[in-house]
Amino acid sequence: MTLYTPRRFAAPTTDDAVALMRAYAFVTLVTATRGEPAVTHLPLLWAAGGEFGTLSGHMARANPHWQQFGQGSTLAIFHGPHAYISPSWYVQPEREVPTWNYATVHAHGVPELIEARDDKLALIDRSVAAFEAGNTPPWTRALDGERLEAMLSQIVAFHLPIAHIDAKFKMNQNRTAADRARVVARLEATRHPELQAMADWMRSHESH
Repeated sequence: MTLYTPRRFAAPTTDDAVALMRAYAFVTLVTATRGEPAVTHLPLLWAAGGEFGTLSGHMARANPHWQQFGQGSTLAIFHGPHAYISPSWYVQPEREVPTWNYATVHAHGVPELIEARDDKLALIDRSVAAFEAGNTPPWTRALDGERLEAMLSQIVAFHLPIAHIDAKFKMNQNRTAADRARVVARLEATRHPELQAMADWMRSHESH
């Protein structure tokens, strides 16, 4: 499961890939087996450790996906900002064709189940803290006792040590500085959050 990445569109550094994984935590998790691949959509937290870090998350115990961990490679696909790019935004639109800018990271590894009850609960609390960070006031867990234990029994938590990363930042690096500047300006002018995010990422990587 190799990501086609022309050299000019490769993420400049591992830090750039990590920044995307931390900013866009909702992933497509794919485990390849001899039969049909297992696919689940879920959030994963990145933490330092090893060469590329470790991802952690959980899924419903009723989801058969986790039972396939270890039967094949597992891939976490992080979907960063993306945007349609119109030829009309370039300096010479009559010579161009449409394209799509996007940034994505593919993180490969073999998941390891979190068996200990306290470790599983610690991951849940860490996930809540991370995703409640923008909420005022942030929600904190009050659930305890039998109901908490019942809910913990219904999920499977895991770590995914990242063995290697493919990262593709397709952001008009093949265009002139003038074209890139015009694209950024048009994306910003839309006032659409997703398109403005792409403009921000293009600007922050314009020196690469």
